[in-house]
Amino acid sequence: MAHPNLALIDALRKTATRLKNGAYYAWGNHGGCNCGNLLQVVTSLSKEEILQYAHMGAGEWTEIAEEYCGVTNTPMYLLMSKLETLGLTPTDIHNIEYLEDRTVLNALPGGFRWLKRNVRADVIDYFETFANVLEQALLRQVTIPDFIYAFQPAREMTELQFE
Repeated sequence: MAHPNLALIDALRKTATRLKNGAYYAWGNHGGCNCGNLLQVVTSLSKEEILQYAHMGAGEWTEIAEEYCGVTNTPMYLLMSKLETLGLTPTDIHNIEYLEDRTVLNALPGGFRWLKRNVRADVIDYFETFANVLEQALLRQVTIPDFIYAFQPAREMTELQFE
């Protein structure tokens, strides 16, 4: 599962919002598919620019993610690097494109169900739920120091008087 962090959570939620608001969506288009829409949010590139860069690589996002080489300096490296820096792994990219992560699917509102990779409403549900799962994981990592819970006696009324 992706590394939970605020930037990734925010990007997933912004992508879901853009899709809700009618952003271009076409699963068969590298610039307008599930990963393409996420990349639009995190890179500020247009769907056309993403499509152009993606065509320099081989295949679909899942294949591009699997063939990604962190040593090369091609434009696809820049896109994949952005997703990796955001906290995603090649497996996460595959799961985003095909809506397959069981942890996310188990956390869907109403319980587990299979989603269709090319249905806008399912993609929105997946992005929102993925963000919620990561947010919960991030919150579990937060530790509150014990001194926060220490009893603080109320001050005496005389201390509250003004001069």
